Amino acid sequence: MKLVKRSGLTQSTYLRHLINGVVPQDAPPPDYYAMMKELRGIGANLNYIAQLSNAFGFIDEVKYDEAVQTLDRALLDIIDAVRMPRKRE
Repeated sequence: MKLVKRSGLTQSTYLRHLINGVVPQDAPPPDYYAMMKELRGIGANLNYIAQLSNAFGFIDEVKYDEAVQTLDRALLDIIDAVRMPRKRE
């Protein structure tokens, strides 16, 4: 029961994960959601900057695309590290 509580999942959801061969992660810390919100804000700012830069012709599209892809990977890595269940070893 302690592991179920730490995961923040219902007992039935926790058991379904175990049956499917994965061990749920502990629930993320409270500041996780603030970090994700901040990262999404960065992404929105990048998009806005790109729109303005495109209007004036002052953007390196390749570098911008790389930066956006890096941000996307960082978001996915954070989600994976904090929330996704892990395979049983």
